[in-house]
Amino acid sequence: MTIRTSGILLHPTSLPSPYGIGDLGPSARKFTDFLARAGQHYWQVLPLTPTRNEYGYSPYHSVSSFAGNLLLISPEQLVSDGFIRPADLPSPSRLGTARVAFAAASRLKSTLLDIACRRFAAMDIACRMEYERFCEREHWLDDCALYVCLRKRHGPDWRKWPRPLRNRHKRSLSVVRRELSGEIEKYRIKQFLFFNQWQSLKSYCNRQGIRIIGDLPIFLPLDCAEVWTRPDLFDLDRDGNPLAVSGVPPDYFSRTGQLWGHPLYRWDRMEKNGFQWWIDRLAHQLRLFDLIRIDHFRGLVAFWKVPAGQATAVDGQWVKAPAMALFKALIRQLGQLPVIAEDLGTITADVREIIDRFGFPGMRVLQFAFGDDFPRSAFLPHHHVRNCIVYTGTHDNNTLRGWFTNEATSLVKKNLQAYLGRKITAETVHLEMIRLALMSTADTAVVPMQDVLGLGASARMNHPGGKRHNWCWRMNADALTVRTADRLLRMAQTYGRTS
Repeated sequence: MTIRTSGILLHPTSLPSPYGIGDLGPSARKFTDFLARAGQHYWQVLPLTPTRNEYGYSPYHSVSSFAGNLLLISPEQLVSDGFIRPADLPSPSRLGTARVAFAAASRLKSTLLDIACRRFAAMDIACRMEYERFCEREHWLDDCALYVCLRKRHGPDWRKWPRPLRNRHKRSLSVVRRELSGEIEKYRIKQFLFFNQWQSLKSYCNRQGIRIIGDLPIFLPLDCAEVWTRPDLFDLDRDGNPLAVSGVPPDYFSRTGQLWGHPLYRWDRMEKNGFQWWIDRLAHQLRLFDLIRIDHFRGLVAFWKVPAGQATAVDGQWVKAPAMALFKALIRQLGQLPVIAEDLGTITADVREIIDRFGFPGMRVLQFAFGDDFPRSAFLPHHHVRNCIVYTGTHDNNTLRGWFTNEATSLVKKNLQAYLGRKITAETVHLEMIRLALMSTADTAVVPMQDVLGLGASARMNHPGGKRHNWCWRMNADALTVRTADRLLRMAQTYGRTS
């Protein structure tokens, strides 16, 4: 990331498709072609792990930190690869919705994947051998498949499962593995189909000169295969209850902070084991992505510890984590890490020391640049450094147009117009801010697709702390025009980002 480049942030669920949700099929390749024509080098996505209705389909609250989201499997690609027939597909008009139809898409994908599993045994020997290699390579797969099947049988709270299963007694696990062998095999096949489609798409992107930036949440929910598999690595009592949970103190997004509620790591035990759990996790991510954005990076240096049972995140405290030892161990095993540090929020000297020590690029968000600390704000382009990523906004921000219309105060608008030296309107703010990002000294600029299109607040991806209408935005099928691509290309060329 040491040359001037730029890219676009767009989660695959937001792609147009006829089946209720964006996926890894034809529209993903069309978007890749758009990126290439527009002179872009990066496609940034959110986590690709499974999502659930109970948590609003948030990609940051998954049943596994290794598994793939089956909702992203493309029906068209299943047909092309011979796993289902064209006649198995429903009429596309029923699910060509403007917003993600999670429930309907989930029912459809489940039906199609069950058909694919039934036909899998008839696939040729090369496919079967590839599947066997996949199962041998993915060390997490068996435990994850068992967890998902047990969760379906006994409910999502593994603390309430029969004690032998909750505590992973070997004999009991052997029995249920035999009982559930058919369901476990189906889950393994479905994961194989997901990763096959993802690797095919990633190869297509890379051939077009597009590198993919993935997203790694640092914490895991209690209802997660890895927590059930290794409860000793998390701060739990004997019954699996968290002793303290994750969150962040009051900040830009919330006056009471954000109470995420994830169990916290037992860093002492992880360090004693040479951080092998983290090495395995990062190695898996590096097979999927070219670069990895670590969400809430500061939590690897010091984390906000909230006593279990609190209603908000206000009454927490910062607790140090062994970041220096962790990253040294990761680099010894995996080599230089292509990591982006999400360094927004409360960033103290110890966090900055780790970021600088390992040379990780941080983030600068232009929406934060024009407030009370103007013109001293580190988010202003003239204060950027080369080794950082400048964003107009992130998935947690409003769109630029929505921000300007609904959130920017009169002071912010005054500062923005003073900085640019001309009048800014809701219709032009996205182009002005994209231009600011691309002219920044930062080596890399990333713009959410909603801002490229100049969309309003209804296109916002996530409202932190909100319970409804998150993660649902989808791009119109006709949005990827030659005019839009060429305009972005001219801007990237003007500011030297097409090398």
